[in-house]
Amino acid sequence: MTRELEPVLQQLVAANRILAREDVVDAFGHVSVRHPHDPKRYIMSCSRSPALVGPDDLMEFEQDGTAVAARGRTPYGERMIHGAVYEARADVHSVVHNHSRAVIPFSITGQPIRPVIHVAGIIGARIPTWDIREEFGDTNLLIMTMAQGRAMARAAENCDCMLMRGHGAVVAGRTLQHAVMRAIYLQLNASLQSEAMRMGEYRGLSDGEVRLTTELQFSPLALDRAWEYFCRRAGVG
Repeated sequence: MTRELEPVLQQLVAANRILAREDVVDAFGHVSVRHPHDPKRYIMSCSRSPALVGPDDLMEFEQDGTAVAARGRTPYGERMIHGAVYEARADVHSVVHNHSRAVIPFSITGQPIRPVIHVAGIIGARIPTWDIREEFGDTNLLIMTMAQGRAMARAAENCDCMLMRGHGAVVAGRTLQHAVMRAIYLQLNASLQSEAMRMGEYRGLSDGEVRLTTELQFSPLALDRAWEYFCRRAGVG
């Protein structure tokens, strides 16, 4: 990869470390960014825990998951999640896949996640759940083919967050920072909503509140401050 990509690669390494520091990912999970010069390619790490990802781990992929220059490195098995989302949505430039413990219960109970706190308006007013078994029968629940990835992307219906039954979540963003922030606050919202549900009825954000809080959270006023904070916590940037 060329030197002109270095700022993108540095931010992608930072994104991996941030998601690990915030416990959104553990040994598993991954984040990617669409290639800034070739929209039919994307960049993500080889198969490694996000907490350990460095610049030398980053690889380019074709949209179908083919590695451009593997150099002996093993790619993530579920990279087709990313390729399928990029194929389906030209507006998306970053994708996060995670197995957040706070989020997964909502994927198996039928209880929808609703934004309940202002910083989580960015997750969107509606978060669908996709069940791989409905289209592909019994599997290992991983998205290992483009056919599975495309089915998942269709089920997302252009929502920026989607749950996968008994598996985790897929989060999309117009920028790398947007996707990372959504993944972090999807987890926080799930945790707070679970606590509220144990206490009784709760009030979520209205559609208007979702729109207005998203505008604020993704404005320089909030986003620059949050990104600096999370970078410092992760020891990057």
